Amino acid sequence: MKADVGAQASSTARLQAWRRRTQGGFFLLFLLAPALNLLRFDLHEAQLWFLGMRWSLGIDALARGEVSATQAGITLLLRAFVPAVLFIVVFLGIAYRYGRIYCGWLCPHFSAVETLNTLLHRACGKLSLWDKATTPRAGVDPSPRWWPLFALSCLTMGFVWAITLLTYLLPPAEIWGRLLQGTLTPGPTRFLLVATLLFTLEFAFARHLFCRFGCAVGLFQSLAWMANPRGMVVAFTRERARDCKTCRHETAEGKALPGAAALTALPGNACDAVCPMRLHPRNIKRLMFSCVQCGQCLTACDATQSAQHRSPTLQWEIGEAALRETLRQRREELQDKR
Repeated sequence: MKADVGAQASSTARLQAWRRRTQGGFFLLFLLAPALNLLRFDLHEAQLWFLGMRWSLGIDALARGEVSATQAGITLLLRAFVPAVLFIVVFLGIAYRYGRIYCGWLCPHFSAVETLNTLLHRACGKLSLWDKATTPRAGVDPSPRWWPLFALSCLTMGFVWAITLLTYLLPPAEIWGRLLQGTLTPGPTRFLLVATLLFTLEFAFARHLFCRFGCAVGLFQSLAWMANPRGMVVAFTRERARDCKTCRHETAEGKALPGAAALTALPGNACDAVCPMRLHPRNIKRLMFSCVQCGQCLTACDATQSAQHRSPTLQWEIGEAALRETLRQRREELQDKR
């Protein structure tokens, strides 16, 4: 039994390691895609680049009289509408089954959110400037010396976002070359200054609010997921709720649990303390609307429960198991209303 519990805890730790790799890889792709012509729209040429190729919709050829209207219409249909519809269907199909998994495993913005959460927590013990109370975590003693690094990171992230988005619209070599030479034209300069300011403020004050309420990509993923009662959910074994009372980040000997970094020092709240979206994972699905399926609550639960030689009370469920969990939640909700 002890071996099985330990193996499961190790498995969830590896899960987080893989998630970090996918986030890092996609972040690099986000930064390098314009320079490699993987995806960008050149405003100078009014030209879309995709996977290193010029992606023409046939409109210019029609204007030059090189193709007929019918040929141009077919080209537009095959190169614009069909790929767009397929992308939307596949993207929302994945969200329908797995929820906001893009946000938790790939999204560059969410990677920044998690990094800034950690820095802010080291500065003041909170995960948001708007929190009224601190969130104690294992091995973290908040210190004001982290404030400059948090502020600098917000500014750096804001600049990186601004200049990267600009390179999706103008040639990256031109933007970076002129920036380093100090010869950037007024238009791009104004864009960089305004965008950097706005992104910096968003990262500092509203990063969680943007993810939860302002991001259309996340919102549509959540809507698709909520429409599927068989979609993947974090299920809570409620009959073992008593085990949560002894859920701590330290063992009886006072030693930190292996793989349990960033867990709350308060009993019963390990999963709540690690959620980067400020949710309570033991809640019903309706209240987990913005869950990004990062699995950090599962890792925290595994670490704390395995230290007591118990299986976790939180686990992912999908398909029929998720349906049973959803129906059970609805029954309990109706009973509570009565």
